[in-house]
Amino acid sequence: MNIGTPLSSFATKVMLLGAGELGKEVIISFQRLGVEVIAVDRYQNAPGHQVAHRSYVIDMTNESELRKIILKENPDYIVPEIEAINTDLLSEVDRAGHAKVIPSLKAVQLTMNREGIRKLASEELGLPTSNYGFARSLEELKELILDKINFPCFVKPTMSSSGKGQSLVKTESEIESAWNFAASGGRVDQGVVIAESLVDFDYEITLLTVRSKDSSGNICTKFCDPIGHRQENGDYIESFQPQPMTDIALEKSKKIARLITNALGGLGIFGVELFIKQNDVWFSEVSPRPHDTGMVTMATQKQSEFELHAKAILGLPVDTSLLNPGASKVIYGNHDADQIYFEGIDQALQFPGVDIRLFGKPKSFKKRRMGVILASSDTMEVAIDNVKKASLKISTKL
Repeated sequence: MNIGTPLSSFATKVMLLGAGELGKEVIISFQRLGVEVIAVDRYQNAPGHQVAHRSYVIDMTNESELRKIILKENPDYIVPEIEAINTDLLSEVDRAGHAKVIPSLKAVQLTMNREGIRKLASEELGLPTSNYGFARSLEELKELILDKINFPCFVKPTMSSSGKGQSLVKTESEIESAWNFAASGGRVDQGVVIAESLVDFDYEITLLTVRSKDSSGNICTKFCDPIGHRQENGDYIESFQPQPMTDIALEKSKKIARLITNALGGLGIFGVELFIKQNDVWFSEVSPRPHDTGMVTMATQKQSEFELHAKAILGLPVDTSLLNPGASKVIYGNHDADQIYFEGIDQALQFPGVDIRLFGKPKSFKKRRMGVILASSDTMEVAIDNVKKASLKISTKL
């Protein structure tokens, strides 16, 4: 593997499609390896724009706009970081050999849509999942829930992230509002929603799974320690690593993660979400990129999920080892405003092992993630306690 010099004719160039807080950290990891990075997002001054060599603002579902930038920049790798992207164009670019789509074209096409990935997991690979079905109209959704899924159940857009457009439906009277919310909350309104039964689980994990090359150049699969997390309405609030679980459940989780990531192929990190009840494991979702719950790895691992992703993409060896337990907690904007400021950062940093990342997003919303608190310690319990104490010291002001 050869890496050129940035901003030269020998540069190794990576284009990120999506430049939020996760993309920002991926960009920093690439730049530490001497890679030239182009960040693309739908709004100006996205977090990744602020650290990339060059940046663009476009609608990434627009074929002509996206094609123009790809042809202009001629990247070696295209790394999708969000769902709302014109995958037909990426298919054309990848098949023509103009750039390598990460982690693979198949992974991007299938995971951009819950319908594709759920059918792969359940119907082709035979992985255990919740009971589910797809609906293309309100009437179809009502029939699906009443005849097959039953209550309570979740209704979600087929294309979304971080819980956007997701509803917990407990009665027939809530179905119509869930349909409307899914249509408005998806990255792209495709007129299709998924309804899935509620799984009776003890906890859920993200198993970060890395497909990289070993010293012989062969593709191998490595796992980070399991990450536990707490969500509200499908949106990550807190995460902690390592999540305690039985050896049997962990081995089942690794088997499921290996099967789904092998089927998707390519190089890079995958966030495999799983439901756990004692020794039973169900597949939930998979993201072919760093996961929001995995931000805790910046405080726990020798190499964070972002460094792992960058190195794996470039064909370099990776190290998924855990250094110490840790925890993370989201900092919300708490205001709908063009600009805010943060108070109490100095007080929060006084707790042992605590660190802060402020994402630099140009606009705040009440439930928009504007930063994250990280904590490392000798025990996960202490890390969780410190991150909660630190969060009480931080406030956002207009």
